[in-house]
Amino acid sequence: MSAQYPLVSIITVNYNQAEVTCALIESLNRITYPNLEVIVIDNASPDDDASIIKQRYPNVIFIENPINYGFAAGNNFGLMRARGKYVLLLNNDIEVPSNFMEPLVEKLEKNPQIGAVSPKIKFYYQPDTIQYAGYTPINYITMRNTSIGYWQKDSGQFNEDRETAYAHGAAMMVPMEVVKKVGLMSYIFFLYYEEADWCARIKAAGYQIWFVHNSHVLHKESVSTGRLSALKIYYQNRNRIVFMRRNVHGKDFYLGILYQLLVAIPKNAFKFLLKGKIKLFYAYYQAIGWNLKHLFDAEIHENPQL
Repeated sequence: MSAQYPLVSIITVNYNQAEVTCALIESLNRITYPNLEVIVIDNASPDDDASIIKQRYPNVIFIENPINYGFAAGNNFGLMRARGKYVLLLNNDIEVPSNFMEPLVEKLEKNPQIGAVSPKIKFYYQPDTIQYAGYTPINYITMRNTSIGYWQKDSGQFNEDRETAYAHGAAMMVPMEVVKKVGLMSYIFFLYYEEADWCARIKAAGYQIWFVHNSHVLHKESVSTGRLSALKIYYQNRNRIVFMRRNVHGKDFYLGILYQLLVAIPKNAFKFLLKGKIKLFYAYYQAIGWNLKHLFDAEIHENPQL
């Protein structure tokens, strides 16, 4: 079996969403791929009984972290435990069709130059609508990019595999050999930008990243952008700058930093100030403050190894 169906280690991080995670595992129990292990990392859920995951699914490898170390660290704990030839990172709010795994494994088996693949991602509550069919490269000045196909009806317009700038952190398969070469996700991110940074390192090591068209998963993230929280604003903006410090160099770095500090962050922050949303306004400047406080930290540039 191992030759035709190499072991895949599926890793998912749970935080206060045990029932959502159980729904993911239930869908994984119905897939046709015969050789896998499922690793669930609970990031010290404070308001939920995560033990029900292990009670309902005793075959799952269940790891309870005593502290919430963040999304990147949660995945890293899973990567350290994984035994598979391939590791598949899945958000816990994903559900999968029965035959989604085979095309991803086949793509990686046929091309050792590929360092990561992602399937097509569609919205769970609107399964005819695409969330991801690849990413455009990040513009290093504005730090913006686009999810290809986002919010388009799936009429077959992306029905061919293509190389892409980044895999999608909600569903991303990586060969274990690649993890051993490039290292784990950087702990510095905690939340947001960790998978974009990981993809940048995978590409810097000489690997390609591909979108695989004939595999798809369903993501429960709402089609609407959802309510912004101070936590989300803080980590997105803090880590946007951290990503630049780790991956953008030369003239682009200085132009990008000036754009973020003098244009993007003030413009967005003052929109919230004018609306009287002081906490959201303050979150932007906490994000800048963190980077100033940690301006010379060597930890910013560390890549933890497996």
